[in-house]
Amino acid sequence: MAETVVDNPYGLGALIAQGDIVARSTLVILLIMSLLTWFIMITKFFDQGRLRRMATSAEKEFWLSTSLPDAISKLKGDSNPFRALAETGRQAYEHHEANKARLSGAIEVSEWISESLSRTADIVISRLQSGLPVLASVGATAPFIGLFGTVWGIYHALIAISLAGQASIDKVAGPVGEALIMTAIGLFVAVPAVLGYNVLLKRNKGVQERVSHFAHELQAYLISGAKLGLGRDRVTAPPIGVKPAPMQAK
Repeated sequence: MAETVVDNPYGLGALIAQGDIVARSTLVILLIMSLLTWFIMITKFFDQGRLRRMATSAEKEFWLSTSLPDAISKLKGDSNPFRALAETGRQAYEHHEANKARLSGAIEVSEWISESLSRTADIVISRLQSGLPVLASVGATAPFIGLFGTVWGIYHALIAISLAGQASIDKVAGPVGEALIMTAIGLFVAVPAVLGYNVLLKRNKGVQERVSHFAHELQAYLISGAKLGLGRDRVTAPPIGVKPAPMQAK
């Protein structure tokens, strides 16, 4: 016996074809939010992976170099935050040394380098946070946008039912079910945004910690010639400017 296929007159296709400008606009907004969410999540995931590889390279190769210029040259990439920190630290140290007579009485070299590195680190961390507020906004607002579409659809369904003068189950269930599709779409957009936000936030925190640790280690080395660390990870050397120094700034 052949099965009879019955088209659903209250599905998503019918909602798009028969909906008014408000319903269609709501669908377009949710579609844009969904595409933006996935674009941010995918790009941020790859960016974080790239930064984590840069952090691993900086933590290993940078401290094994024989001079600071050589160490900086090993940090590949124009957008490498660790290269930016190293160049900032070197420039701050050299600027303070060049103007030592004028700056020594006003600000110590440690404070000068610390503030310079802190400004660069803040810029790096701010860039890491880009895109996350969008995910948080989508996760918070998408369900309500879908709910608005549902309320609007139910409103029009009730008007149609009242004009028809009938309130049987077949007259009510179809339009109401069609309207509830909006809520489902809103949740479909919001759930990935919330999950993506939490995952990316956790991964961002790990990258930020590695950036901060590198900045603190660099500051300690520029001032004292010693890399922070314990046991086998501890690297010591005379302060920069005292020869021989493994990572002499000049």
